[in-house]
Amino acid sequence: MSDNIDSHHLPPTPAPPVTPSVPAANWEREVLEKLVFATLKEQKSSRRWGIFFKFATLLVIVVALSTYFDFSWTGSEETLGRHTALIEIEGAIESEGSGAASVVIPALNKAFSDSGSVAVVMHINSPGGSPVQAGMIVDEMNRLRKGYPGKPLYVVVDEICASGCYYIAAGADRIYVNKASIVGSIGVLMDGFGFTGFMDKVGVERRLLTAGENKGFMDPFTPLTDKHKQYAQAMLDEIHQQFIQVVRNGRGKRLKESPEMFSGLFWTGAKSIDMGLADALGTVDSVARDVIRAEDIVDYTQHEGLPERVLKKFGAAMGAGAMKSAVGTATPSLR
Repeated sequence: MSDNIDSHHLPPTPAPPVTPSVPAANWEREVLEKLVFATLKEQKSSRRWGIFFKFATLLVIVVALSTYFDFSWTGSEETLGRHTALIEIEGAIESEGSGAASVVIPALNKAFSDSGSVAVVMHINSPGGSPVQAGMIVDEMNRLRKGYPGKPLYVVVDEICASGCYYIAAGADRIYVNKASIVGSIGVLMDGFGFTGFMDKVGVERRLLTAGENKGFMDPFTPLTDKHKQYAQAMLDEIHQQFIQVVRNGRGKRLKESPEMFSGLFWTGAKSIDMGLADALGTVDSVARDVIRAEDIVDYTQHEGLPERVLKKFGAAMGAGAMKSAVGTATPSLR
């Protein structure tokens, strides 16, 4: 047999499979479909987030309105039963915050008018502040005490009850302190700065035009004249006497007056009891339990809502500008 193989007798070699070519329009359509699906997905996600933020905004508005209008979600206050009414004052006595008359007075009215409250406790921790705000609060305290003679009003001092804070405390039936509390500072001050010497050194001239002989009174860039100093001192003395009279009326015969009592000094809670500025040691819980004998405590403190804060910020800014234009930067303070 011959080893030579005739190529004409070999089976034909199969041709490689032909891959059909993808028309250009197909891949463009695939890319377009992917873009469309991605856009739709993004729009769905955007709608979901939009719904979420709208719902969150609505929730905030509902909560703000409920706080503003003082809606009650727990039913009538008459269902509270026999309890001790609590009002908290924390920080400076001024036109904003828990020490503002516009915050404290409504709380006092609700606490006294509630048929279930057997006594009212004001828990105070403040270094003092505005004599105007303190005076308005004391006037309302006196009115309510006369209107509800069977419902006592007590003050419980936390860390400090000084100056304008003590102005308020003196209007209560009794004052309870901690032995280390700071109590007193029965005085008035008006502070500020004078820059006249500094201006002379740096060569700065103050150009102040006024209509009215005393309109520049207490301007920090104008020397304080003897006339203006005497006027300011007379005004401080007048407010000081008002403060002293409130303390004397509130404390009565319990007060053991001394030359230093109304000098602006302050004392520990233990010493204030000896001086008649306070009555006894106590806390909110001990007074409710042992003095009032109503251990259930209900907080009547007015908490500001969002609309109130915004309006007060705007009003305070406008008022501060008007006050600065009228009387300058220094005002009397019970601190």
